[in-house]
Amino acid sequence: MAHLRKPVVLLTVFVMALSGCQWWSKTKTNDISADELGSEKSTLFAKIDKKYENPKAHYELGKLYYNDGLWDKAEWEFNIALGFDPVHRRAQAALVKTLVAADKPERSSMAAEFYMNQASTSATSSLLLGKAFQRELLDDYAVACYQQALGLAPNSAALHKQIGYYYLSKRDRVRAEEYLRRSFQLDPYQSEVAGELGRLGIVVQIPRKIEKNTKKLDKLINESREE
Repeated sequence: MAHLRKPVVLLTVFVMALSGCQWWSKTKTNDISADELGSEKSTLFAKIDKKYENPKAHYELGKLYYNDGLWDKAEWEFNIALGFDPVHRRAQAALVKTLVAADKPERSSMAAEFYMNQASTSATSSLLLGKAFQRELLDDYAVACYQQALGLAPNSAALHKQIGYYYLSKRDRVRAEEYLRRSFQLDPYQSEVAGELGRLGIVVQIPRKIEKNTKKLDKLINESREE
């Protein structure tokens, strides 16, 4: 079991180094301003008071601080969330975005690289991190994660579909068509993909020979898709 604990210890040290503080320190209710107590933050403070080891609540509180332009407080909360859930992909992406917003390019780049390396052994993990980066509008990192996932599972119809949808959202019809075509070739029974290709003006046909694909991975990815 020692070899399993080592990565977690290293990750915790990294998180502490990023925050520059003790991430386990609690947010005290008496340190909260009257305005915060009267806002939606109060619900999150109550959840944290009830159970401090609540990564979701810390992440959501960090997002509120980010929206208020309070970079240090946002960074603090994201680091706490990651201390309790080292693979909280949304918190990872949000922390990187916060460091970018706070004009800390070296730290943001180091954090992004660390999280991508952490996810590099799993196509599903790489995909979920990519979606988290996409959610934060960190497009370069999102694409890098998607390509990392594709390198691990090149015959995944679900991955090609996700990347195709990404390029559709960016109005890049050429690349969207490329990935959606490939997704449909790998799994021609995707009515949703066929519909998107049709809207792109592309007539699709069931291929004569379907390449061996990663059905098990596709199912796992589809089941783990986030909102």
